[in-house]
Amino acid sequence: MADFVKPAPVGVGIQYNPEILDWFPFEDIKVDILEVLLDNIMAPMDGPQIIKPSAQAMIERLGEKFTLLGHSNYGCDFGFSPLEETAAVQRHIPLARMLNSPWVANHCFYGDQSWLDIWSSPIQFSHAEIARCGDRARELQQLYGMPLAHENAAYYLACPGAEMREAEFLAGLVQRSGTFLHLDLHNIYTNHLNLKNFDLKDYLDTLPLDRVIAVHLAGGSWHGGLYHDWHDACVPEPVWELYEELLSRSQPSAVILEYQGQAHHAETRVMDSSDESMIVKDVERAQAIWNHYNKTPGGRQYGS
Repeated sequence: MADFVKPAPVGVGIQYNPEILDWFPFEDIKVDILEVLLDNIMAPMDGPQIIKPSAQAMIERLGEKFTLLGHSNYGCDFGFSPLEETAAVQRHIPLARMLNSPWVANHCFYGDQSWLDIWSSPIQFSHAEIARCGDRARELQQLYGMPLAHENAAYYLACPGAEMREAEFLAGLVQRSGTFLHLDLHNIYTNHLNLKNFDLKDYLDTLPLDRVIAVHLAGGSWHGGLYHDWHDACVPEPVWELYEELLSRSQPSAVILEYQGQAHHAETRVMDSSDESMIVKDVERAQAIWNHYNKTPGGRQYGS
């Protein structure tokens, strides 16, 4: 079985989100990376095609200008269906290769089947799930033929039967599987606000930071007494602080910012063209911090 290594640093990018495509100038923004949600471009599982015909030309055009990163909203390595029946194997593997993605990432959710997004369904943080999910993740990474990174999730209740903290689970998972981490710093912040005894201070201390391939930065909002990872606001200061701390201790391969047009609740604010300057300002701040901490000789620098 092949061993995979963390790719060289690529730079700072933004998630290519169809929800804001009608007003945000994705193809003109000065970034190196566009993160593409494989769920959005995959063809239905009951048909013969891999990619939606409407997405083919878009992917080819974007690939000429940007590094394209494949990302999934649901982690079939955490589900229960046989891997060969999952969307990851039947659709996402060929799509990631079509994108020439240097790695692929997905959420730590219990998700299976073609269009299923089981939001806020956290993994059970137990030794049994480290073994089960770790073995599935190792096999899935081999099938991809590229590094597989797990994104820590935002959730509202801990899964019953947990035996350890989230960061301990993720550390054990990648140790067993040989996979990597896609560290969503806003999700860490969100869980810290919503969950009792969620220790923000030692989260990075617990993880093997050398296994962090990529980072997500985002903002959110309060609704119904909870703070939500709705990608509908600027990156909050505590998340910037986490970002700086991480880069002072480790060099991820990429940093991706996330923004969403309509969040997952009808009463939330809908972003529009008036938010373009906020997004650009966040991207430029992320690039400036990247410049400050980039440890790669001759590596990517922004504004130079």
